[in-house]
This record gives sequence, structure tokens and C-alpha cells, in this order.
Amino acid sequence: MRMRRSIAGSLALASAGIAATSVALALWLAPLLGSRFLAACIGIGVGLLLSLWLMRRLVRPALSLFRALAGTALSYRDGDFSFGLRWRHDDELGDLVAAHNELGGVLREQRLGLVQRELLLDTMVQNTPVAMLLVAEGGHVVYANLAARRLLNDGRRIEGLAMAALVAAAPAALAEAMDRGGDGLFSVGEGDEEEVYHLARRGFRLNGRPHELVLLRQLTTELRRQEVQTWKKVIRVISHELNNSLAPVASLAHSGAELTRRGQHERLGEIFGMIEERARHLEGFIRGYARFAKLPAPRLEATSWRPLVDRLRSQIEFGIDGPLPEEPMRVDVPQLEQALLNLLKNAHESGTETAGVMLRVRRTPGVLRIDVLDRGTGMSEAVLANALVPFYSTKRSGTGLGLALAREIAEAHGGRISLANRQDGGLQVSLVLPVTEA
Repeated sequence: MRMRRSIAGSLALASAGIAATSVALALWLAPLLGSRFLAACIGIGVGLLLSLWLMRRLVRPALSLFRALAGTALSYRDGDFSFGLRWRHDDELGDLVAAHNELGGVLREQRLGLVQRELLLDTMVQNTPVAMLLVAEGGHVVYANLAARRLLNDGRRIEGLAMAALVAAAPAALAEAMDRGGDGLFSVGEGDEEEVYHLARRGFRLNGRPHELVLLRQLTTELRRQEVQTWKKVIRVISHELNNSLAPVASLAHSGAELTRRGQHERLGEIFGMIEERARHLEGFIRGYARFAKLPAPRLEATSWRPLVDRLRSQIEFGIDGPLPEEPMRVDVPQLEQALLNLLKNAHESGTETAGVMLRVRRTPGVLRIDVLDRGTGMSEAVLANALVPFYSTKRSGTGLGLALAREIAEAHGGRISLANRQDGGLQVSLVLPVTEA
């Protein structure tokens, strides 16, 4: 095994060797050169030994400094940055010690900042109302905050427990939401005790191993607040529409009564016609709200595209872009007809000419795509973001239910609706429905 020699030990061995060699040479040459030469050599040996002692004394502080540098480097490796060094002399070693102490100070500040940020992050995660769980590859929970412990284990620690066991002991709605995969909403309890939660799941790799982050957020308060705001908006819209219809009706009825009292009957037919027009408008408005609020589950039936298009054309004008699919489809015909009628009416009201309103139907494996195209003014980004929200309308007399009802019908069929501005002007509204073979 190789042994390391210190600087002082190497110097001592070298000096001792030189001194011993000098004495031995002096003894060998003494008979030839005389006693004076012997005395001189002995003096040289004694001087070398004295030099050795002085050298060790001078080198000892530097050796202590080197050992201290090695010790602090090991401490830095272990994450301890509390050590510092001191050197009294203003030389190269002093510069080395100053640089070393400066490095330790920088590392110490960085470590303190990291600790403070970790403490802040942990405090935020532990006190957030969102239940957070980190699940490892084997299905065991490796981290859970306080909200997750309260929700799934009565406030007790969850780390190390199997996620499947926690879900099995939780309400059945949570287990069903987990089985569905992905994000979603689920409700726990009934009536006034009902609580609504949003489940979010994200997978990622941590230290080279797959993990899953599970987030459970209670939405009951927010949904109830939003429900109140929605009801207020509905009441404002209905009140506005009722006032717009009932105020003219009351005025017309008063005018009719006054004309009758005077015996002027020639204008009564016109007044009754206007009253009837406002009443029918109000009836259609209420019917639209009722249809949106009471949309039944789709009743799928086999149908072909040609008769559906013919019925739509008997109510509104539009063109066909491309051939219609030959294969029959299974949809709720009245609901799909109502959705397309709403979209085609919106296309006519966009400012485009009648010839610019087109219907395009394409069928791909597993998907039926229905596009309603126009050449109107399109929509701004703000309108696109809110166009599908119920009761949102940019039209002065609009109810904000046409697109919302079309969205409800598409989602009831398991599909979706999207809106996009066309490159050459106009709007494209797309219904994407899953294909159910007839």
C-alpha cells in the first residue's frame, strides 16, 4: 500500500539524508585530509540539522492551513458552509484564504435562500385548500398535504399508503372519477350536503421514475356563487325581454280601448295584429329558454342526410359545400336539426349574403364533422372566448341561447363544438360528433 508523505516529512528526510551523508563522507576522508576538514563537515551537518528544524517551524503554519482547507472542502461537500479560515500574512496564501472564505459566504447565502424558498413552498403547499398527492410508480403515496390528509384519512399521515386503498375507502364518486381517467368533476353527498370536486391528474418523471400528481379541488362555494350570478343574469335578461314585450302590449291595449270608447274601430285590426306579434315573440322567447333548460337525453335513430337537409332548406336558405355522406347516421334528429338551424340562422345574421352560407359534412373513421360556413365579419378574440357561454350575446335583441343550445346538443351526443375565423373572412362553426353506426 502506497503511503503519502507530507511536505514537512519529505523535507526532513531529505535534510537528514544530506546531513548523514556529509558526516559519513567526513569520517571517510578524515585520515586523508586531516581533523580540520572533519570539524568543517561536522559543522555542515549540524547546520543542516538546524536548518531542518527551522524549516519545519516555518512550514508548520502552512501545513495547518492546508489541513484546514481540506477540512472545509469536506464540510462543503456535506452541505455545511459555516466554516471560515484565517491567515495573518499578506501573501499568496492570504489571497487563497480570502477567495476560499468568499466562496463559503456565497454558498452559505445560496443555501440559506434555498432553505427559505423550500420553507415558503412547503408552507404554501401544506396550507392550500387543494388536496395534493404525489403517487409513485408502485401506487404508493410519497407526499400529501394537509388538505389531502383531511379529505382521505381523517387528518392522519398518508405517506406510504397505497392510493388504491385510500380511494376504496373514499366515497364511491371519487373511485368512479379515478377509474374514468383524466380530469373531471364529481359530487359527494346529496341535497344541501352535496359537495362538488374537480379532479386533475398529471404524470411526470421524478429522478428518472414515473410519478403522478393528483389534485382534488372543492368547487362547491365557487359553483354556488357562479350559480347565483347566472340566475341574476337570467332574471335580468328575462325581465328586459318581458318589459320590451309587455310595455308595447299595454300601450296598444290602452290605445285600443280608447279607440273603442270613441267608436273608431277602423284601426283595431292593426292594433290587435301588433299585440299578437309581440305575444308570439314573447312566446318564442320563453319556449327557447324552456328548450335549453329541459333538453332531454338524445334518442338516437338511423337517418340519412338528404331528408334532414331538405327539412332544413324548407326553413332557411343555404348551400352545400361538397357531397353529403352516403352512409346513414344515428343521431337525435330533432335535436341535431335544431342545432343546425340555430347555426344557420346565426350565419345569415352575420352580415353575409345568402349565397355565402354553406353547410359542409365530412365523415372520417369514427368522426362526423359538420361545418357551417359564412362570409360575415367573423368574431373578435373576446367574442370567440365567450360565444358558447349561455346568455352571452352581442346582438341587441339576442338571447345568447342559440350557440349554447347547439353546444348542449353536441355534448349530449358525446361530441363538441368549436368556432374559428376563416382565413379569407367569415366564421366556421364545427360540430364534431362520434360516429354511431346505423
